[in-house]
Amino acid sequence: MEMRSEKIMKGRVFAGARALYRAAGVPGEDLGRKPIIAIANSFDEFVPGHVHLNKVGRLVSEAIKEAGGIPREFNTMAVDDGIAMGHTGMLYSLPSRDIIADTVEYQVNAHCADALICIPNCDKIVPGMLMAALRLNIPTVFVSGGPMEAGTTVLSDGTVKQNTDLISVMYASADDNVSDEDLLAYEKTVCPTCGSCAGMFTANSMNCLTEAIGLALPGNGTILASHGFRKDLFRRAARQVVEIARRYYQEDDASVLPRSIATKEAFENAMTMDVAMGGSTNTVLHILAMAQSADVDFTLDDIERISHTVPCICKAAPSGKWEISDVHRAGGITGILGELDRAGKLHRDVHSIDYPDLESKLADWDIMRDTCTEEAKTMFRAAPGHIVSPEPWTHTTLFDELDTDREHGAIHSIDHPEIKEGGLAVLHGNLAPDGCVVKTAGVPEEIWKFRGPALVVESQEQAIEVILNNTLKPGMALVIRYEGPKGGPGMQEMLYPTSFVKGKGIGKQVALLTDGRYSGGSSGLSIGHIAPEAASKGPIALIKDGDIISIDIPARTVNVELTDEELAQRRAELEAGDGYVAHRDRKVSLALKAYAAFARSADKGATRDPELINKLSGLA
Repeated sequence: MEMRSEKIMKGRVFAGARALYRAAGVPGEDLGRKPIIAIANSFDEFVPGHVHLNKVGRLVSEAIKEAGGIPREFNTMAVDDGIAMGHTGMLYSLPSRDIIADTVEYQVNAHCADALICIPNCDKIVPGMLMAALRLNIPTVFVSGGPMEAGTTVLSDGTVKQNTDLISVMYASADDNVSDEDLLAYEKTVCPTCGSCAGMFTANSMNCLTEAIGLALPGNGTILASHGFRKDLFRRAARQVVEIARRYYQEDDASVLPRSIATKEAFENAMTMDVAMGGSTNTVLHILAMAQSADVDFTLDDIERISHTVPCICKAAPSGKWEISDVHRAGGITGILGELDRAGKLHRDVHSIDYPDLESKLADWDIMRDTCTEEAKTMFRAAPGHIVSPEPWTHTTLFDELDTDREHGAIHSIDHPEIKEGGLAVLHGNLAPDGCVVKTAGVPEEIWKFRGPALVVESQEQAIEVILNNTLKPGMALVIRYEGPKGGPGMQEMLYPTSFVKGKGIGKQVALLTDGRYSGGSSGLSIGHIAPEAASKGPIALIKDGDIISIDIPARTVNVELTDEELAQRRAELEAGDGYVAHRDRKVSLALKAYAAFARSADKGATRDPELINKLSGLA
C-alpha cells in the first residue's frame, strides 16, 4: 500500500512541498521513507483538562520519532464548558465539535499525512476528533490527557469534605446556608490538578467510550492526568500509531483502520459499557454523530434497545460515591467490559488498535482473570497523589491492592448491579415523539415516576431565574425550551439549573425537561434532548404553564396530559400567530446562525444535515 504522503515525496513537480517540509525540520533522508504522523493536539490554556497537553505533544512527538515516524503536531480549539456555562458562551460549545472535526480533516488531508494520533480530553474535543478520524479512515490512535484528581475541601468549622469536584462548588453557590468563606474554600480546592473534571462527566465518559470502542489503549479513560503511568501511556500510544501505520502501508492490513474497528458491533459494545457505567447523556448525542461519520447504521433505537437489557454496574460520581481513580483501581474500562462479557452482553467478534479480538484483550487486561498480566495489575493500582499542581505526571503513588470486590466495590458483577435499570434510558411519548434521554443512574428511584404541573420558560437564563427566586416549587416540572440545536442555537449544556435545584434542596422533588442538553455532571430527574425541538415545531413548543407532565422511567415514557385534538388546536393557534420563535433577548452571531441552518435534531446527534448541504452546494 503506497503511503498517502508519497504523492508529494517524489517527482519534480512537488519539489516545493518537500522544500517546505525540510524547512519545518524534517530530515531530507526521511522524506518518502517514513510515515508522516499527524498529531492532533488540543492544548489550550483556558481548559485545565488541556493545560498540560503542550508537554504531552512534545513527549508523543519524540516517541513517534524514536519509533520511526515523522511527527507533525498541530492544535485544535477547545471550549471549557465549565467556564462557558451559564451565559451565551455555552452556545459555542456543541458547534465547536464540527469545527474541531473539520480542523483535523483539513490539516490531515491538506498535508497528506499517513496516520493520526489524537490528544483530546474534554467534552466536544473527543467526539470532534473521533468524527474526523472516522471520516478520514487512516491509521489512528487516541490518547486523552486523563482525568483530574478529586479535591479535599476544609470548611471554616473544620469539617473535611472528601472527593469534592466542580459540581460541589456549583451546588454550594446556590445554597444560602453556605457562607462566602466556605464557598471560597470550595472554589480553591475542588479542581486540584490538571485533567478533565473528576467524575463520570461528559469528558471522562467519552474517553472511556473511546477505549471501549477500540481506538484507545487500556487505561485511556481512567489513569489520572497527574500520575506517572499516564506518561507511559502516551509513549505506548505513540509507538502504537507507528506500528499500525507500518501494518497498513507495508502489510496491506486494513484491519487497523478506524472504520474496520468501529463497526456496528463495536458501537453496540461501547454503548453497552456506557449504559452499564451510567455515563453522561451527552455520550448519546456524540455516539450518534460518530456513527454517522463512520457510515454505521447505529441509531437512537439501538441505544433504547441496549438500555432495556443492561443494568448499571458502576455508579461513579456524580451519580455515585466512586471517583474515577476508584473505577481504575477496580480494573477500569476493561474491568467493566470483563463483567459484561461474562454476562454475555457483548459482541465478541470485535478488535481494537492493539488486539485482534475481545477475548485476547480481556485475557491480558481484565483483573478478574487468572491470565491478567502483571503489567495490567500494576497499572490499575495507580492512585491519587494529592499533590495540588497543574503539572502532569507529578507522582507514581500506588494503591496497596486492587479492588476485586464485585458485590460492594466500584465495579459490580451483573448479578449484583448497583441498580437493575441501565444507567441511561431513552424515553418516548407525545412530548418527545422522536425520543429524549435521561441519566437514570443519577435519578433517585422515588422519582422514577413523576406527575406534576409544568412551569414553562424560554431559555436557560429564565430557568435559572425561576429557580433562584423560588418560583419553581416542589412537585413542578420545569420545561426549558428553545435551547435545542436550532433553537439555542447550539444546544447549550445546562449544569446550572440542575445544580441550583440541588442547592435549593428540591433536587428530589422536581423534574427538569428540555430540548437542550445537560452536563455530564447533572443528576436528578433531568430529561434532555427532547426531539423534535421547539424550534422545529416539536410538541414541547405547545406546552403551557399548569399542563400536567407525566414521566415513567420504567415504562420509558414522557407525556403531557393533553389529547391529540388539544395539541392540534394549540399547534394551529401557534402557527396563526408569530410562529415558532423564542421570545427572549439573545443576540446570535452569524457563525451560530450558520450552525443552526444545517443542524439536525438531537435524535440525529445534532449533526449537519447532509442532504441539505448536498442540495445547497450542488455537489454530489
